[in-house]
Amino acid sequence: MSDVSDKDVEPPWGASGGVRITSVRAVLTAPAGTTLVVVRVDTDEPGLYGLGCATFTQRAAAVATTVEEYLAPQLIGRDPADITDIAATLHVSGYWRSGPVLNNALSGVDMALWDIKGKQAGLPVWQLLGGRCRTAVPLYAHAAGRDAEETADEVRALMAEGYRHVRCQVAVPGAGTYGAPAAEARAGARPPLTPNAWDPAAYRRTVRGLFEHLRQEIGTEVELIHDVHERVHPTDAVRIARDLEPYDLFYLEDPVAPEDIEWLRILRARSVTPIAIGELFTNPAEYRPVVQERLCDFIRVHISAIGGITPAWRLAGACELFGVRTAWHGPGDVSPVGHAANLALDLAAPNFGIQEQHLFAPAVREVFPGCPEIRDGHLWPSDAPGLGIDLDEGLARKFPPRPAAPGRAWRPPRRADGALQRP
Repeated sequence: MSDVSDKDVEPPWGASGGVRITSVRAVLTAPAGTTLVVVRVDTDEPGLYGLGCATFTQRAAAVATTVEEYLAPQLIGRDPADITDIAATLHVSGYWRSGPVLNNALSGVDMALWDIKGKQAGLPVWQLLGGRCRTAVPLYAHAAGRDAEETADEVRALMAEGYRHVRCQVAVPGAGTYGAPAAEARAGARPPLTPNAWDPAAYRRTVRGLFEHLRQEIGTEVELIHDVHERVHPTDAVRIARDLEPYDLFYLEDPVAPEDIEWLRILRARSVTPIAIGELFTNPAEYRPVVQERLCDFIRVHISAIGGITPAWRLAGACELFGVRTAWHGPGDVSPVGHAANLALDLAAPNFGIQEQHLFAPAVREVFPGCPEIRDGHLWPSDAPGLGIDLDEGLARKFPPRPAAPGRAWRPPRRADGALQRP
């Protein structure tokens, strides 16, 4: 099959307006130590440009190359108003499609086009999606401790700040643990063959004890969340979901890996603990059956990993039809531009569930003027047009991206015998 020329991506109807895209580039910066990837789309209208989040920090350079060498040539000269057609065209332009590198590159472009459209209309993106459904967006914060009491203290502190949803993690003594500080091993315990190894059986017992303690000490006035992070065998995931039923979780996050998604049918048949899943999804073939069969209660995708606002808004609508709520991924390796996109979707979606919180470091707020404001456990919108975020590129250059560290960007844990454990 011969290559397709850049002219073949031009739509047959031409430009609907006078504005054309003149430049598309990636900006990499790490003001808080994590490499963020932002796409800037410029137009021939003076001062009119858009920003989008394309952050895949473990493969940042690959995303930037995709944006600048493969997507940008297909965008120069196009009307930025044609978001739907541009998203569809770029998605199939390489024939092979989906995956986090390509989808993050597409997301950066997609969000930037929505940002431009909002600026042209003089409206925030959430208004373009149909207007707000809520005053502000409830957030869940993260609490973790070396033991159950330390985690409980953090939950109490967050409740005092106005949070009513808290994700709770706890260390497993003598073992590596996701989302929690290390804890001392019990006296006389046999050391594992692999230092700081992941111990699924000890983890299951410890987590059950954590939530028993939290409900005894804190009561039922707070919604509790726990993230398994796909780190157990599916049979253990079923047991954990059943173990935690008495403690009335808001949801259990990522109990199984995308490769084990069929196990959700078994889990649903054996437990009523609500399930949130999707952080690692990149393809509709992964999340469509989960939604259609109501195998989860919350869809948890990383919106830049599925291609941006356009596919995420469609996914939110599909979820509404099946009674599934949204809980978009919102960690520190999403730029403020990406968090603003989450906020726009959260405000406009009737089936919004909860939003993950990330507190922006002072340097990040300086590099990205207009960061969404957090007060009283909520994310508050502004009326600024577009996504409401800008980028100080001069300041961004003072925080260069972190050098790539192949094999160490996301270090997977190992079990006691040294065998690899999915992260």
